Amino acid sequence: MSQPVSMSGPRPGRCRVCDADVVEFLDLGAQPLSDAFLTPKDIGHEFFYRLAVGRCTGCTMVQLMEEVPRERMFHAEYPYHSSGSSVMREHFAATARRFLDTELAGTEDPFVVELGCNDGVMLKTVHEAGVRHLGFEPSGSVGRLAAESGVRVREAFFEESSAADLRRREGAADVIYAANTLCHIPYMDSVLRGVDALLAADGVFVFEDPYLGDIVERTSFDQIYDEHFFFFTARSVRAMARRAGLELVGVERLPVHGGEVRYTLARAGSRQPSPAVAELLAEEEARGLADPRTLDAFAERVARHRDELVALLRRLRAEGRTVAAYGATAKSATVTNYCGIGTESVSFVSDSTPAKQDRLSPGMHLPVVPPEVFAKARPDYALLFAWNHAEEIMRKEEDFAREGGRWILYVPEVRVV
Repeated sequence: MSQPVSMSGPRPGRCRVCDADVVEFLDLGAQPLSDAFLTPKDIGHEFFYRLAVGRCTGCTMVQLMEEVPRERMFHAEYPYHSSGSSVMREHFAATARRFLDTELAGTEDPFVVELGCNDGVMLKTVHEAGVRHLGFEPSGSVGRLAAESGVRVREAFFEESSAADLRRREGAADVIYAANTLCHIPYMDSVLRGVDALLAADGVFVFEDPYLGDIVERTSFDQIYDEHFFFFTARSVRAMARRAGLELVGVERLPVHGGEVRYTLARAGSRQPSPAVAELLAEEEARGLADPRTLDAFAERVARHRDELVALLRRLRAEGRTVAAYGATAKSATVTNYCGIGTESVSFVSDSTPAKQDRLSPGMHLPVVPPEVFAKARPDYALLFAWNHAEEIMRKEEDFAREGGRWILYVPEVRVV
């Protein structure tokens, strides 16, 4: 294994939102790039960094202690496809229809901009409605898929300069949207200045990302990996928005991806905040989400879950049971590397994404195989890395359970079902 490489931000230990001190509360050790699936010739040349998380003593924003350069994560071979799940396809189609029916209804020549449009799964519905749009997507491979479906794509990162250029060329955006993207971006100041440059006077900036409250409640520590730099709460988002002249005017809890919140920001004074904002802020206060003791307790549970999962896999191996894994997700890199799960515990990982198949998982080098191999091998147990799609996957793999196969889950607790 390569030695960890430290790639800190410009001021280590300082908040990337407000510049206050950031106090570390969880260290998940040396980790590889979560989506860097390898060929055999890549072994020995992997990039590693220290995956640690801290809490800002000022704005309370929870964030990684070290930044991985964005070009290492989002590039031409980026393998994640937003449309890979039927649940997510419907989620994004419904999101687009909601914009069309509410924010954009009655607007003359509306304009929708998406940060990190991936394969265009949301903007495709906007395009089919004949609405002017543009998706920023720095990862060329998925961006090309979006373009093939008719979506307008700019292969670039969204930041102040690219947003200002777009405003000059095409005017203000009525809706700026991002899904599972904003939490990826350490240079938040530039992004928010870009939003300020591009957003119409009465427009909205809507983004949805994993919610720290759900991560803490479910001990879903695998939501922490290189691509997730920030872990939002309503309180920290409100503080972040205010620094940019924006206001948090809406929040909505979402069940996707293991628990997310959709935040709606608008220019200060342009809209009345919904009652849901005050309600979620009060709930976070009652739960102590900004209390260091809450986060320390979370870190203790993470270590306990690691020990329980490792003990279970060792016991099954001692009993002669066969174990495979299901879902070569980005978050599985955190689990396998933090827990030291290699081929002595898990034979392979089944995944339906062609770009990941016949490769090795980051760090621990588990073979990634197509679902047909899983169907043929019929292991005794399957460790479900894609637990956020458990219902969809278990419905798809009914034959596995019917023939005696059992699922291993580790969120919200380590258990066999």
